Amino acid sequence: MEKLNIFKYCVALVLVIMALSFSSPVEPADLIVVGGKNFTEQYLLAELAGYLLETNGLPVTLKTGVGSAVVRRALINAEMDLYYEYTGTAYTVYYEESDRNIMTNPQKVFEWVKKADAQKKLVWLPPVEFNNTYTLIMRKDHADRLGIESISDMSDYINAHPHELVVGVNAEFWERPDGFKPLMQTYGFQIPFAQLIIMDSGLVYLALRNKSVDVSMGFATDGRIQAFDFVTIKDDKNYFAVYNPAPVVREETLQKHPEIRDILEPLTVHLTTEEMRRMNAKVDVEHKDVSTVARKWLEKKELLK
Repeated sequence: MEKLNIFKYCVALVLVIMALSFSSPVEPADLIVVGGKNFTEQYLLAELAGYLLETNGLPVTLKTGVGSAVVRRALINAEMDLYYEYTGTAYTVYYEESDRNIMTNPQKVFEWVKKADAQKKLVWLPPVEFNNTYTLIMRKDHADRLGIESISDMSDYINAHPHELVVGVNAEFWERPDGFKPLMQTYGFQIPFAQLIIMDSGLVYLALRNKSVDVSMGFATDGRIQAFDFVTIKDDKNYFAVYNPAPVVREETLQKHPEIRDILEPLTVHLTTEEMRRMNAKVDVEHKDVSTVARKWLEKKELLK
């Protein structure tokens, strides 16, 4: 009988130890889930927000590395609490709007998406000032040699030499309502499909540098543009929408933690286009760790407690 009691005690002790080892000190409901898309700038924005929230006492977990549609759906379905969205993406992709007077005006497009998303109980906090709009880029020496400074120049050149320039884009930019297909219509040219290469976002810069393509899509704040001696081609018809990133937070989360608004506010003040380009370059060109780059930037700005 004594042996049986000892056995039962040992079993109970093992079960307690297992329960403790698998339990989390923070209940999942208390975590702030910060999302992010699948490119460098989005990883950095998520890390920056995560560090700021944590240093102010809020438990955080990151869920990054997904496409626009997935992260948006996760926020609406309460699988995430916040992430940085771009005004132009919400306006043109999620709401499928195309009023150029709105989409090319930073304040107008922000107010439009803020009002529209309020109906979904999503709150747009003040945006970061830098504009990570799409852009077309070329190797500087090549653009200079062909005399291409604007997209109109490029359009004229392609129309005169349709089988010369090879263009590289990612799949999303090819299909987006504010992507490459409508751009061709706006600027009046048509690239032969054989001259088009669709590839991953991270490869377009390498393909351009290695001369596998002659023109590629890019993002205005990408550090590789300067590092690889590329030049952005001027959007002389204001085709591209404004893409200011802003934290979009579930209304319920913000009601529970209204301090989130003030905690994230320093990013709107300190995170300039140049600062973002430098951080992007540290990751994409210098191959530094995303989390380390974000933390060191916050420390430099004295934003971590």
